[in-house]
Amino acid sequence: MNIKTLFKKRWVKWTLEILFFIVLYLALRGYMQRNMISGQAPDIQATTIEQQAFSLHASEAKPVLVHFWASWCGICKLEQDSIDALSKDYHVMTIAMQSGSDDEVKAYLQEHDLDFKVINDIDGTWVQRYGVAGVPASFVVNSQNEIVASEVGYTTPWGLRFRLWLAD
Repeated sequence: MNIKTLFKKRWVKWTLEILFFIVLYLALRGYMQRNMISGQAPDIQATTIEQQAFSLHASEAKPVLVHFWASWCGICKLEQDSIDALSKDYHVMTIAMQSGSDDEVKAYLQEHDLDFKVINDIDGTWVQRYGVAGVPASFVVNSQNEIVASEVGYTTPWGLRFRLWLAD
């Protein structure tokens, strides 16, 4: 067998493997996003772990990133610095799920030097209302309280900034 034929066979094999993983990734994403809501965002009326009242519908006339995460989630840890940086430029409300008590979440934030606002969803109320099946999950809500973008899994900081910029 000559080199040209061998290279062609490898190229075909690599292409099929890449296509397989792309299809698998898209199927998994579709499965994880199947219950995520769209359209009008349910109002979030809650108290942050710092005892500040928050209402999504009473927020400024700017887009809001509603970001679901968990302290035990490895992908969330990869994304947390981006969310923290984003919270300095945009209106961001994060919702911690299955992450323990308020004190445990505060300790986690302090340990990782994070400064974003957090609602601790101990009983899963907001996870259920937003149809979140996996974390991290992000929703961009525009000034008319419509969900204009949603994502589950890792999202680049520039991808989130771009979605927030478009919603503005």
